[in-house]
Amino acid sequence: MEDQIFDIIIVGGGIVGAATFYRIQQHHPELKIALLEKENRLAAHQTGHNSGVLHSGLYYKPGSLKAKNCVQGRKDLVAFAKENHIPHDVCGKVVVATEQSELPYLEKIYNTGLQNGLTGIEKINSAQIKEREPYCEGIAGLFVPDTGIIDFVKATEKMAEIAVATQPESKLMLSTEAQDFNKEGDLNIVKTDKGIFKSRFLIFCGGLQADRLARKAHAKVKEQVVGFRGDYYELTPEAKHKVKNLIYPVPNPAFPFLGVHFTRMTSGDIECGPNAVFTFKREGYGKTDFNFRDTIDALGYRGTWRLFFNNMTFGINEYRRAFSKKRFLKTLQRLIPSLTMEDIHPGRSGVRAMLLSADGDTRDDFRIEFRDTSIHVLNAPSPAATASLAIGDNIREMAERQFGI
Repeated sequence: MEDQIFDIIIVGGGIVGAATFYRIQQHHPELKIALLEKENRLAAHQTGHNSGVLHSGLYYKPGSLKAKNCVQGRKDLVAFAKENHIPHDVCGKVVVATEQSELPYLEKIYNTGLQNGLTGIEKINSAQIKEREPYCEGIAGLFVPDTGIIDFVKATEKMAEIAVATQPESKLMLSTEAQDFNKEGDLNIVKTDKGIFKSRFLIFCGGLQADRLARKAHAKVKEQVVGFRGDYYELTPEAKHKVKNLIYPVPNPAFPFLGVHFTRMTSGDIECGPNAVFTFKREGYGKTDFNFRDTIDALGYRGTWRLFFNNMTFGINEYRRAFSKKRFLKTLQRLIPSLTMEDIHPGRSGVRAMLLSADGDTRDDFRIEFRDTSIHVLNAPSPAATASLAIGDNIREMAERQFGI
């Protein structure tokens, strides 16, 4: 397998990498493209460990990349799911205020949703909340019909499958870790654990490893990726009837997360979560997982400590909840007071990548940059999975402009 030459090599087989592969191959069927993924399956990390929500675009600053790509990407992904029989359901969600202090921010996100072009969004009162979610208690809320659920893993696999079928010389290479990058004339040399590959151009969609891959490819990145684990609980079969679709709290604007929510999955299971705690391993899904390099990188970075200090109370509460079923339940009971300890059991976990500046600021918007003969997706937090096809189109357009493909 040595010395295979491609037009483009894409590094990273999450949904953004697969969508990029799909979009470029769709528009340029003549190109030979390789998608490299170090795991033995696609969507092994952030894509396969998120809550499976098709986000509407409710929360994101109007005009931002997140807002534009989420709204367009959702429409594209729903159309893709329909065409390719990917499990999904545009079922809508309720956002619920439980305290008077949350009402101003509920109003703000309502107006943001309107500015971002959401259709059918409506304010609802406590009685209307119970019409949609009979076990949920709140003083006011929003119904957001554009929100839904989807199997992101199956969508990722289908995108890659279609791309490979489009061009027989394009390849999906699993269990192939990109380890080093150099130049040889006009070609990029990619050293992997399965041999050497060459390409005219590189596109990096590395998620949790985005900053490290960029530096290996000789791109300067001031910020650093820091991982935050999110733990989920599941409702027992006896309690699943208490959630019909999706129930979200009003997010606290002081923190960079949406808060613990209820999600009906495409399987019919109901997940509750996630919380958000610093993880000592970027790709670690257990509460005690540890990686020395990841820990040293994160705790040796000033931005991590600034984020801790800026969100001290929030962070302590999240850690307490991570190790206490009782505390987690108490948070869930804010929305569904009738839940009991017997109604929930521990579920899976995920790790999200946050690009942090040295002053502890989360680089909240999507960030995609061009360097020499490569494109780097440096920051693709939620709603990147929902927005993946739109992001793939953005990268395709950048590649056409910068690479001349």
